[in-house]
Amino acid sequence: MMLDIAIDADEEWDSSTAWADLARAAATSAIAESAFPQLASGDRTVELSIRLASDAEVHALNSEWRGKDRATNVLSFPMAERADLDGSTQAGPELMLGDIILAHGVCVTEAAEKGLPLDQHAAHLMVHGTLHLLGYDHMDDQGATDMEAREVRALARLGISDPYEGGH
Repeated sequence: MMLDIAIDADEEWDSSTAWADLARAAATSAIAESAFPQLASGDRTVELSIRLASDAEVHALNSEWRGKDRATNVLSFPMAERADLDGSTQAGPELMLGDIILAHGVCVTEAAEKGLPLDQHAAHLMVHGTLHLLGYDHMDDQGATDMEAREVRALARLGISDPYEGGH
């Protein structure tokens, strides 16, 4: 697969974790479980950006772009249109999927609440964010059910158990 992931991590994110490897595995798994698995085997380079940021940075972005005055665990900013995803097997310029930004403090708190290692929770959020870049959302029950099932299957590919077991 021609998957190019630009990853940038703030100092507060543990530098001993192989974030680039985790991001590649999470994005690859999400793509495989999407309606666009051909992204993984086409001749076209697919690019996405993952930023491991501070809560303050995510708070500012969430406020500016979503009108929500708080930090959140993950933000996704899709750049590709559906037609780009459908026609992605043809050679051409890089296909920019978009940007994913994770908030450190929120992620650490959620991981602790769930009793999970930070890297597993971050992998889930990277899968979640990648699915958003591919056009999935959870704004209604049907979309939420479909997206959740895709996340669970993508995480299983990474050896991570169902994060939704036992309810939300």
